[in-house]
Amino acid sequence: MSALEEFNYTTPEAYLLAENDRESGIKYEYSNGLVYAMAGASRNHNQVSMNFAGLLFMHLKGGRCRVTQSDMKVAINKGNENYFYYPDVQVSCEDEDNKYYNTSPCLIVEVLSDSTARIDRNEKLAAYRQLESLQEYVLCSQDFPAIEIYRHSTDWAVERYTSGQTVVLESVGYELVLDELYDFLLPLAQASQESQE
Repeated sequence: MSALEEFNYTTPEAYLLAENDRESGIKYEYSNGLVYAMAGASRNHNQVSMNFAGLLFMHLKGGRCRVTQSDMKVAINKGNENYFYYPDVQVSCEDEDNKYYNTSPCLIVEVLSDSTARIDRNEKLAAYRQLESLQEYVLCSQDFPAIEIYRHSTDWAVERYTSGQTVVLESVGYELVLDELYDFLLPLAQASQESQE
């Protein structure tokens, strides 16, 4: 999320009405009354998102869990706090009944960029943690093989993984091999290393 465009306070209902009928193609996120336009994504950002969603889709195919990408919102409504975000990837294993957003994801993935890293690590982590269903929150670098995982089971302590490592995503029972997730970057890294030798 990037504060490219900020509006005056609006209600969640007014936000959803405008967002679900928007014809411009620009997506906006909602944070406690403030609405922000989302910035465009880089080629690497898109590749990491696509790879992650594809790996999860193949693993979960035929089961009850559903993988969605950045066109599906997540809604967080706790007390006076209301958020609507567009995660890069999410998995929900519950019967979601809204056409435009999920309320019970077990796994959320965000791909970091310079403009979103602070928000993803702070505001969104705090908001997503309010979801009772959420078991894991994954942050992915878009420029090199590296991910951070925050798990409900470890009281949201951060775990870091990099190239050559495998991590178990407990929420969906999947062993994520980082070199598979970042396969598009590895030939570039190998070529760079060979040129330096």
